[in-house]
Amino acid sequence: MDDATTPDATGAGARRRAGGREARRRERAGPQSGARVPYILRGIPTYDVMSEENLVRIERAADRILAETGIEFRDDPEALDLWRRAGARIDGVRVRFEPGMLHEIIRTAPAEFVQHARNPANSVLIGGRSVVFAPAYGSPFVMDLDRGRRFGTLEDFENFIKLAQSSPWFHHSGGTICEPTDVPVNKRHLDMVYAHIRLSDRGFLGSVTAAERAEDSVAMARILFGEEFAARNCVIMGNFNVNSPLVWDGTMTRGMRAYARAGQGTVLVPFILGGAMGPVTSAGAIAQSLAETLAGCALTQLERKGAPVVFGNFLSSMSLRSGAPTFGTPEPAIGSMVIGQLCRRLNLPLRCSGNFTTSKLPDAQAMTEGTMSMLAAIHCGANYILHSAGFLDGLLSMSYEKFVLDADLCGALHSYLAGVRVDEDELAVDAFAEVGPGNHFFGCAHTMAHYETAFWDSALADNEPFEKWEAAGGADAATRANRLWKKQLRDYEAPPLDPGIDEALRDFIARRKAEVEDRWY
Repeated sequence: MDDATTPDATGAGARRRAGGREARRRERAGPQSGARVPYILRGIPTYDVMSEENLVRIERAADRILAETGIEFRDDPEALDLWRRAGARIDGVRVRFEPGMLHEIIRTAPAEFVQHARNPANSVLIGGRSVVFAPAYGSPFVMDLDRGRRFGTLEDFENFIKLAQSSPWFHHSGGTICEPTDVPVNKRHLDMVYAHIRLSDRGFLGSVTAAERAEDSVAMARILFGEEFAARNCVIMGNFNVNSPLVWDGTMTRGMRAYARAGQGTVLVPFILGGAMGPVTSAGAIAQSLAETLAGCALTQLERKGAPVVFGNFLSSMSLRSGAPTFGTPEPAIGSMVIGQLCRRLNLPLRCSGNFTTSKLPDAQAMTEGTMSMLAAIHCGANYILHSAGFLDGLLSMSYEKFVLDADLCGALHSYLAGVRVDEDELAVDAFAEVGPGNHFFGCAHTMAHYETAFWDSALADNEPFEKWEAAGGADAATRANRLWKKQLRDYEAPPLDPGIDEALRDFIARRKAEVEDRWY
């Protein structure tokens, strides 16, 4: 874990040294207060649901897939050359690996690392006991109660960054929160990275859709943090998907090697749709996921030993009657628990599960499915939880209302993850002596000392008597969420950004845009 001092990109001159003292301070901070914390330090254990015997069987199945079937690395001769020099067996673009080979290669990857934010107070630790919440990622459509479902725009993209920045319950700005379809495909990455930098002072993800866009993202992070600091620290990450089953295509591998070569973070994620892109059986999909992710993580280490990498996973299911994808179902949720166990054996940071749903509205189905999959992420030990908020319509739509509903759930999870503290004050023995049998605790000294911070306080739940709720209009949760996101956008204030850095970023963007013609496909 790098303990370098982060340069302050706000111009305020603040400096912070990441380390044990700050971690202890965060542990003491009460999550119920609503005060921002840069990330959560887990106070409850992860949960092991599978026996040692069966974990070994899955690992051996993954070894067989890697050794007998192999993985194709398409359209990236340099990746194939790295594998050849590492001792893998190459047949065209098919690469096969001897059992244990990939495990040995990934030993150089860090078990935890810091992604630095331009506001040093918002730098996040990824790995170990840390939990980092980030918004959903990749939807082409957006949705709200007023205008319905429509293609996303740059304004929508910026709005979601503002909403995330306004909430104390997120720790990371995310990446492609929605696609800004009103900007050319080959230039929108510049506007998206700039929006994260300008509108948020948290960590963010860069572009992954082409190698040159990955390079642009890293270049912009270097402008923000300075060449020297960025050369020594993780200041940006990219989220890369396997083309399941068993294909890493060149668009992804060239991009993730660009991040790794620069010493920046990669999040490597198979998206396995059970019955289509992988087996319908959970054990088979888990073995496939392990094989695909291991190969990707190892490639980053061949590019640059010690490059930060996050072991990712995205299990999902489908309706075998219709062929439609389904999200937030129980089989992928319990599968995520097993992935967590396997990842801990590899000693890598984990990205797993999230707030998934196939519902088309921010309704009971959305919250039921989302809570099931989100709790799987919490209990499996995920360190970086992408898709923490806004995911609707099978990830085709980002919902304004669901975004703030999910933010509320993230707030509750801060308290849930804190666990139960036990000390003399928490045991409250003196309060029993003060109150005595048969009396209430409302006015006692212990209650008065804790009443502001004792319980997490929802921003959206209605806890009033029925008559008062009815007299106020009887609004449901989605309607209340609609009001809240509008208020948050009205109240939003951008964090200050050094004018010189801002000018340098805008110059870089203008120059890069002028170099190429617009492309809309």
